[in-house]
Amino acid sequence: MSGEPDLTAAESAVLGFIDEAAITSLTSALVEAPSENPGGTESAAVAVLDSACRALGFDVETHEVAPGRPNLVATVRAGTAPGLMFLGHSDVVPAGPNWSADPYTARIRDGRIYGRGATDMKGGLAAVIAAMSALRRTPEVGIELYGPLRLVCTVDEEEHGIGVRDFVSRPADHDFLGCVVAEPTDMQVVRGCRGASYIEIEVTGRAAHSGRPADGRSAIDAAAAIVEIIRADAARLAETSDDLLGHGTWNVGTIVGGQGISVVAPGCSLGIDRRLMPDEDPHRIAEELRATIRDRRIDTDGITVDVRVTMEMPGFATDAGHPLVTTAVGAVVDAGADTSVGGWTAACDGGFVSRDLGVPSIVLGPGNINTDAHQPDESVAIADLVTAARAYALAAMRLLGSPTSRPSASAAP
Repeated sequence: MSGEPDLTAAESAVLGFIDEAAITSLTSALVEAPSENPGGTESAAVAVLDSACRALGFDVETHEVAPGRPNLVATVRAGTAPGLMFLGHSDVVPAGPNWSADPYTARIRDGRIYGRGATDMKGGLAAVIAAMSALRRTPEVGIELYGPLRLVCTVDEEEHGIGVRDFVSRPADHDFLGCVVAEPTDMQVVRGCRGASYIEIEVTGRAAHSGRPADGRSAIDAAAAIVEIIRADAARLAETSDDLLGHGTWNVGTIVGGQGISVVAPGCSLGIDRRLMPDEDPHRIAEELRATIRDRRIDTDGITVDVRVTMEMPGFATDAGHPLVTTAVGAVVDAGADTSVGGWTAACDGGFVSRDLGVPSIVLGPGNINTDAHQPDESVAIADLVTAARAYALAAMRLLGSPTSRPSASAAP
């Protein structure tokens, strides 16, 4: 879809303010501030972001949602109309083995930055900050932004989402016409994501000598029956598929049980991933599972079953014709990249912003989540970071830069 950019002189001037060296430097500094999760170690990376944003003149606030785990909100003030939000997260998954060098020493080779978090998603955060920095200078070229720009950087996205839950629970101080989640999409415009949830099941039985198994009640047998219920429901879900997001899925990721080979199993636990369509509620799904377990009489005669939702990340879908989507597509093309519009099988914090704040959302960012993220020798192309910053700046100017192009804050997602 890329071709000759369709830029005004003012837009070209603003894009000229985007500094590749600054993006590279900030991405590298963020990589070298380890923020592994599990671990709760985001504070060093947030300190780097805080310092960079303050140096550029942004209004910056941080708030600890747990000890040593601060959310950051950085704002470029501009007008009183609805603004544009960018969303990212400061945590990264653990580095793990098989790296060719220290994962927390940023390395630049063949136009790419290597290090844990380079793609997911410290490079995206640096691109957003570069775009916001350039957009602060729009008055110099005769562009007035009618609403503010805001970066929200949350903790704990890779695990339980305590950061975004805290953010959406706080009173809003401004309206936003849209949210761009800067996760790595290879610059494809993702207008919808499935959600995710974890459901944990504890089955309790009664131990007995394996020579007389009828004296006991096997928690493993009961757990196996529950797995069959899940398997059947997974097949049912697969019978109907949405064009954008496919369908909900089940995955039994862990099973732990038993006391010993010669003992009837007194306990068994299941760890289950349930991917969600935008209209699905994991608590309702868990209750329906409980009801089926009762109907099948699995939790009788000495067997008890506890079903709990331990993590929830909602899905979302933004209409293909929404100005946020159509403007983002044009911005990516004019920034010099090919793009398309579609859905994502992964989940992200944007579901909370869409569901709880009513702000239409898309996911759009540099890097490839499938080939680069969560892997040894994670890397991102510097050219892609620059393209992302250019696309973010163009989208913001076109959404906020003139009263005729500005969609209503109440535009339906």
